[in-house]
Amino acid sequence: METEIIQALTNDFESHARQTDNGIQFWLARDLQSLLGYGKWNNFKAVIDKAKTACEMAGHPVLDHFADASKMVSLGSGSQREVPDMMLTRYACYLIAQNGDPRKGPVAFAQTYFAVQTRKLELIEKRIRETERISARRKLTNTEKELSGVIYDYTGSEKNFGIIRSKGDKALFGYTTEQMKQRWNVPKHRALADFAPTIVLKAKDFATEITIFNTKANQLQTEQTISQEHMTNNESVRKTLLERGIEPERLPPTDDVKKVERQLQSDEKKSLRNPEALDTV
Repeated sequence: METEIIQALTNDFESHARQTDNGIQFWLARDLQSLLGYGKWNNFKAVIDKAKTACEMAGHPVLDHFADASKMVSLGSGSQREVPDMMLTRYACYLIAQNGDPRKGPVAFAQTYFAVQTRKLELIEKRIRETERISARRKLTNTEKELSGVIYDYTGSEKNFGIIRSKGDKALFGYTTEQMKQRWNVPKHRALADFAPTIVLKAKDFATEITIFNTKANQLQTEQTISQEHMTNNESVRKTLLERGIEPERLPPTDDVKKVERQLQSDEKKSLRNPEALDTV
């Protein structure tokens, strides 16, 4: 019987969810008021205000999760009047539930329900970010392999690639590769890029792609000319990042990309054996 009640409450909450034109899920505050068992709007509005404060204290823009709206309600005379309402994201609903009266049965359920659903969303977003970073790392690996081949074809030496890449790092970060490894505590035998955030991986890849293109287009034949080309490209990318308030050398390192990739592969195997495993919170 308890399972049936939980399922009914879950369906009730999900049935009131709406979507904006760009696909963002939201609930109307007046609907949530009823779902949580609040009879008076003013009492529920006080809970919303507490939730807004919690949102602000957590460092999230309140307007991103609580958007003023209005709703037409029918009066006994058959006429209608406009009443204030609010569009709430799932995170806003979670905060409202956490600040609600737990003695109310629907509130107690909602506290767990929105916590679980919000956590699921966070896990999905985290997985997307990690997958994007792994993809960016693989792309940079392939691009650097292509550059290495181009350098060998034009200069006749395999050693020149390491020299040129190091000069590119100095132009991008303002520090040498070894200095950046020290800043990020990267083991000496590991590549700096394995610990770089996604935006740095994409920045390095873009600069490298330009170097490949211009080396071929301009028939650059020496380590010195290709190095100058690669430094110029990395300096240009760095300038763009700085203009947008991003200092690549000040960004914190990320988890070892190889470790992240192994974890994702492990999660995928678990999900195949037990589809519910990743939904456990």
